[in-house]
Amino acid sequence: MNLIDNFINMFWDIMPIAVVLLGFQIIILKQKIPYLKKIIAGFILVWIGLTLFIVGLEKALFPLGKLMAQQLTSSDFIGNDTLSWKDYYWIYIFAASIGFATTIAEPALLAIAIKANQVSGGFIKVWPLRIVVAIGVAVGITIGSFRIITGLPLYYFIISGYVIVLIQTYFAPKNIIALAYDSGGVTTSTVTVPLVAALGLGLAGTIDGRSTLVDGFGLIAFASLFPIMSVMTYVQIMKFLEQNKK
Repeated sequence: MNLIDNFINMFWDIMPIAVVLLGFQIIILKQKIPYLKKIIAGFILVWIGLTLFIVGLEKALFPLGKLMAQQLTSSDFIGNDTLSWKDYYWIYIFAASIGFATTIAEPALLAIAIKANQVSGGFIKVWPLRIVVAIGVAVGITIGSFRIITGLPLYYFIISGYVIVLIQTYFAPKNIIALAYDSGGVTTSTVTVPLVAALGLGLAGTIDGRSTLVDGFGLIAFASLFPIMSVMTYVQIMKFLEQNKK
């Protein structure tokens, strides 16, 4: 597919958003559209940016993630023909590193962190929140990679994880619960998802006995689940330390 086809397809993808927003403004609210020229310019920039981003994913990020998974799991690199889950420690290090780095670079998380800082009156700091969420993603992607390597069922980990989240939710400060759950959602966005998905598919495609359909997907679920735990854990620790100071 050439670049022109990508631009055309993306135009039709974002057109429903424009129709809904403009339709509600004109038909339901019966109001004039303020700053019409700026809005049109903004939509054009979104259209161009999303198109180029999708092309970049297809040309670079997806192939790169798959290539790294293939290289790190090859017996030539590991130096051992008989492999167990312990021999893939470089995969765990890479998974943790890429999970942390992509989350720090995630624009959706930055937007949430800035808004949380504003509405909390500065109580929630931007960088600590981003780092805590990134640590959660790093841990989640590492455990998810371990699951693919060992072949254990996905639901073992997801059910156990949400049981922990439910317990944490009961004990966590009520004003942080919604932010913690949203922090899990914003991590699975434009930067994180392509590399994480490529890593999962690459692992499943290179390890004997794994199905790319059954085992390759599901890694993103870990990237959504573990930040919820990490944010609530961080707040609970901070609350405990504050109580001990008094």
